[in-house]
Amino acid sequence: MPVPADQQTAAEPVYPHTLTGTLAARNRNTIKRNLVALPVYTLMLGFLALLGYAAISAGVQPIGGDRNTIVPRLLDSAFPAWSSGLALAAIGVGAMVPAAIMSIGSANLFTRDIYRVFIRPDATPAREARVSRTASLTTKLGALLVIALFNTQFAIDMQLVGGVLILQTLPAFALGLRSAWAHRWALAGGLVAGLITGLLMLYQIPQLGGADGHTVLRAHFGGSAWPLSHLGLHTSAAVYAGVLALVVNLVVTVVATPVLHRRAARRRGSGGTPPRSDRP
Repeated sequence: MPVPADQQTAAEPVYPHTLTGTLAARNRNTIKRNLVALPVYTLMLGFLALLGYAAISAGVQPIGGDRNTIVPRLLDSAFPAWSSGLALAAIGVGAMVPAAIMSIGSANLFTRDIYRVFIRPDATPAREARVSRTASLTTKLGALLVIALFNTQFAIDMQLVGGVLILQTLPAFALGLRSAWAHRWALAGGLVAGLITGLLMLYQIPQLGGADGHTVLRAHFGGSAWPLSHLGLHTSAAVYAGVLALVVNLVVTVVATPVLHRRAARRRGSGGTPPRSDRP
């Protein structure tokens, strides 16, 4: 029950590192040129997806039932050694570029939101730059240790789990920053509800593999496609767990906001000043 790629990447705009490249652009024209090229990039992703059909047509089988090895096996079997080597190297480079941006984004978050706020409020820009470089290097080394010491499937699973979880921050900054209507504690409650719902759904998703693609390799946290059969529906269809968790998140936020606003209004009407937790 695979989930379409557009659903798996639904959380991409919410990741903090997504804005790193935009904020680091030289000027507005640079951003405009890249936006113009985005449709071409999307089209190339579509061509890349066609490699799966090419592998099926060529009868390429995954290594050990791992479907992530389909494209490398196809390249290795269909092209000369030098050509497949270049293609495999391009895959490696393509993996390192977003990893570098993520490490820079995490370093910026640590430096600005933790180090400068809680550890060294009087830090100079030069010191912030040094701390940010150190944090970025530490993140890269940590990623290498994870790759070297853990099963590579662990990184893929963490990406799936992280996408579902990070998507739950969408109401908090989309509604919280752009509108004063949503109550802060309603947003917090929706976030918690979305996180719990997403984790429970991910826990119910098995990892399938093997030669037939239907062998249960792991009972829990095996993907992000949540079977609708859990709702009692007689169907084999699945939906991205992050979307359902986001719906729960929004429902809790929308329902709780009027309740909390009325509570704050009653406190003001009684002549008392509502505590900060009751203020919108």
